[in-house]
Amino acid sequence: MIRNQWDSFNRSMTKRVEITKEAAEIIDQLRERHGELMFHQSGGCCDGSSPMCLEKGDLLLNENDVWLGTVHGCEFFMSKDQFEYWKHTHLMVDITKGRGSSFSLEIPLGLRFVIKSRMFKPEELEDLQPIKHGEEFID
Repeated sequence: MIRNQWDSFNRSMTKRVEITKEAAEIIDQLRERHGELMFHQSGGCCDGSSPMCLEKGDLLLNENDVWLGTVHGCEFFMSKDQFEYWKHTHLMVDITKGRGSSFSLEIPLGLRFVIKSRMFKPEELEDLQPIKHGEEFID
């Protein structure tokens, strides 16, 4: 494929993480109660590997975290080590009924955020949104 220097201005980059309409509606409810929010993909301690929705700033980020993108106004992070396993994977944040065992803000609603994933297509891998390192988000 021949590409020129202006290609990136003519189309959007492939997002690493997106969100379903249903999950976005829950984010709206949580934002009304808690203000600005963020996500961090848990590494499996309490509830497997699941997205945790937290008040922005409740989780201290550092050089071991990476930013994957923004979903419905919420920055989405995961650990650098975990990202090495997931870097070829598109993540979709969804919502389901059931109680998780994490500190995520949706748990008291009887709901839990989940990740649905798929491998990126070869053409998507050529144009992925770049990650940022956690220290870029430290005040």
